Formats: sequence, C-alpha cells, structure tokens
Amino acid sequence: MAAPWRLGWEPWLLRCVLGFGGRRGPAVLKGAAGWSAGRGASRRWLHSTRRLQADPIKILMPSLSPTMEEGNIVKWLKKEGEAVSAGDALCEIETDKAVVTLDASDDGILARIVVEGGSKNVRLGSLIGLLVEEGQDWKRVEIPKDVGPPSPPSKPSVPHPSPEPQTSIPVKPEVTPGKLQFRLSPAARNILEKHTLDASQGTATGPRGIFTKEDALKLVHLKQLGKITESRPAPAPPAAPTVPLPAQAPAGPSYPRPMIPPMSIPGQPNVAGTFTEIPASNIRRVIAKRLTESKSTIPHAYTTVDCDLGAVLKARQNLIRDNIKVSVNDFIIKAAAVTLKQMPGVNVSWDGEGPKQLPFVDISVAVATDRGLITPVIKDAAAKGIQEIADSVKALSKKARDGKLLPEEYQGGSFSISNLGMFGIDEFTSVINPPQACILSVGRFRPVLKLAQDEEGNASLQQHQLIKVTMSSDSRAVDDELATRTND
Repeated sequence: MAAPWRLGWEPWLLRCVLGFGGRRGPAVLKGAAGWSAGRGASRRWLHSTRRLQADPIKILMPSLSPTMEEGNIVKWLKKEGEAVSAGDALCEIETDKAVVTLDASDDGILARIVVEGGSKNVRLGSLIGLLVEEGQDWKRVEIPKDVGPPSPPSKPSVPHPSPEPQTSIPVKPEVTPGKLQFRLSPAARNILEKHTLDASQGTATGPRGIFTKEDALKLVHLKQLGKITESRPAPAPPAAPTVPLPAQAPAGPSYPRPMIPPMSIPGQPNVAGTFTEIPASNIRRVIAKRLTESKSTIPHAYTTVDCDLGAVLKARQNLIRDNIKVSVNDFIIKAAAVTLKQMPGVNVSWDGEGPKQLPFVDISVAVATDRGLITPVIKDAAAKGIQEIADSVKALSKKARDGKLLPEEYQGGSFSISNLGMFGIDEFTSVINPPQACILSVGRFRPVLKLAQDEEGNASLQQHQLIKVTMSSDSRAVDDELATRTND
C-alpha cells in the first residue's frame, strides 16, 4: 500500500484503472494470470476511450486559384463510410477557372459530407466534410456547430463623422386620386397651358398613351363649342409644416410614361417581364470582374499591323506532306515566344508598383468554352518546336473544354494570344489579362493583290496572304515605341 500512496493514488482508484474491482482485487493481484488479464483490460479500456474521443480531420474548401473567392461542389466522388487513401479524389470543385478534383491528404474514412454535391458559392475555408482515422467509429462523428469560413481580421475602428444637419423639405401634396395622368408632347403642353385646359378632359391617342397636339386641338375646339369649361386651379391648401426628410432622387415628370406594355426606364431597375434572368457561373462572374478591373485601371494602347503569311503557309504545307499537322496559330505562338526572348522589355508584368521582368516565356492561349474564356499556358514556348507546341495546344484546349485543367496549367503566363481568325473576324482588340502587360489579337488571313517588281524590274500584280494582328499593351510597362518595334 505504500507505492500507491507515494504516487498520490487511492487504492480503490488504482484498482479501477487497472481493470480490477470489488473483492476480486486482492485475489487477482496475487496471481500472475490475474495481473496479465487486468493489464490487458486496462489497455483495451484506454484504447477505446482514446478512439471515441479523437477529433475528426476537417476538410475545408481550398483555394485552387489565386483569384478564387468561392467555389461550387460539383459532386462527391466518395460516400460516407467509404475508406479513403492519401491522394484519392474526394470531390469535384468548380473554381473561377475550371473544375478541379480535391484529393485527400490523409488516410482514413469519410465520416460526414457537410456540403452536398451541387452546392454553389461555398466560401473559402468553409467546412465541407469530415475525415476520421481508420478504426474509429465514423457513425458517431458529429458536425461541429461552427462550420462557416474563418472570420476576416477585425478592422481598426474609424471615428464616425458627425451627422450633417438635416434640411427641411416641404412635403409635396399628393396627386388627387382618380385623376388621370398623361405624357404630353411639347406642342400639346403649350396649347393646354395657353387655353387653361387639362389633359384629363380629353383622350390620348398617341403611341404609348402620349397626349398629342391633335388631342389638345380637339379640346380647344370643344371649349369653343361650349361643351367643356376651363380647368380652374384648385384653391391652394394651407401650408403644410416642414419635416426633415432624407435627400430624395429628383421626381419624375408630372405625366409619367404608362407602363403598358412593361418597359425599362433609364436609371431604374429593369421592369419584371422585360428580361429573362440568366444564372451566372463562378467563371462568368470572375471574368466580368477581371475585365472590368482591367479596362478601368489599365491604360490600354493599341498597335495594328498586317503580316505576310506566305512563308508560314509554305512551311505548313511542307510539314503536312510529312504528316505533321500544325496550324497557323502554332506558328504565331512560336513567333511571339521568340520575339519576347529577343525583346525582354515586353516580357514583363505590372504588380502595382512597377514593371517586373519575367525570367520565363510562357504564352497564354485563349480558349472559348461553354463556361467562358480560359487561357491555358504553353510553358517555355520559345524552347519548344512547332509540333510540340501544336500537341500542347490540342491537349490543353481539350482539357479546358472538358473543365479538367489543373491550376498549374492555367495560372501564370507572361503574354496572351487570342485568335478569332477561324470565325472569319478580320481584326479586333482584346482586354489585357493582368498582371500581364500585353495581349495579341489575331484575325483571319486573306488574299490581297499587291504590285511588286521582279528581278528585272518589271512590275506585276502578285497575290499575298496577309493577316492583321493588334497588340493591346499596358502603357505603364510598355511604351508605344517599344510596342511598335514588337509588332515589326
């Protein structure tokens, strides 16, 4: 009894922890077999307690792209109670760029799916699932009460400005109920005011209920025949007390436009029935946001030039004879990459403080998908051959249309190319994709007759295949002279 006392344990507590109890304790302590059984029971009891009390592993909505603020759970690829190994795909998440699979980082069992498949606009850091270790009872896992995203850091308190003194605005008298209102043409208004008549005494026959000049002249004629009397102004009501009111928008015309059929009014929300609501995907919302920021914050400059594709088309025909299929756009990507290698002053980005020269030449190629425009990146395009570029463009374009691009396949890039020539577009301008400094817009190639001289000096008409390209450049990082030399 001395050892338990020195350790601060009561004898009855020691027996309970070791798995003994009651009057059997002393008897079991005397035998080796009894001691072994008690120790095994204690281990099972401690292991069971630890297993029930272990905290589950939280699966949070990750940030899968630099511009991602929220995502959509497309579908879960694992079910509750299903075993998961590290690297297994748990679910598909639609980001602002593509649909990406979320892989498990630990082994275990998927205990709870907190956010079901098909859920939209899930904030970053939100709890979407729970994972437990193997051997734990996943059915007893409870969802934490606080499943929302982490709260943003508190902002320092700013002293509120003193409220401005309220101004007294006289209350406008209400329109007399039952009195019709019309939208008057200028000529009709002048006639009615001159003859002290009211439009409510007649009928509006103009388009959309407008009271026209002819309607006003009819009223004048009826007045001359004595069939109607002058419109006498009602006696002025007693002055209403002034009450302080918040500033209001200027009142509309005294004769508002009738809303039959429904129509939209400038400066006001669209009237129900004049439009069809189209749900916007995450990608579409991000595209709209970034395009607006780009056009409103980046000073765009444009340089346009015609390029002769004669040599390119001949080289392409030679490659086709060797069963190497490449497109004109593949040559343009290669030419742009080599040019950026030779002119590193254009291979820059703008980070808000100044231009940063990039050590790599990665070309972003615009690809149109059902979800919107996305720009997969051809890495180190200057070092690749034409066929390698063609294979990369085909593979990345297919993944982009299928929504299977990985983040590293569309993030980054130092220069963008958008080609609408295959749609018959002669020329167009593109919006810069920040933080890049330039984007090249490529139109279709077309035959053009030009007067040329042969070796003997004889003039003749020759057909040339020209293509018009326009480069949009950020004037903060690439000035006009440098942009002009780039197009040359």
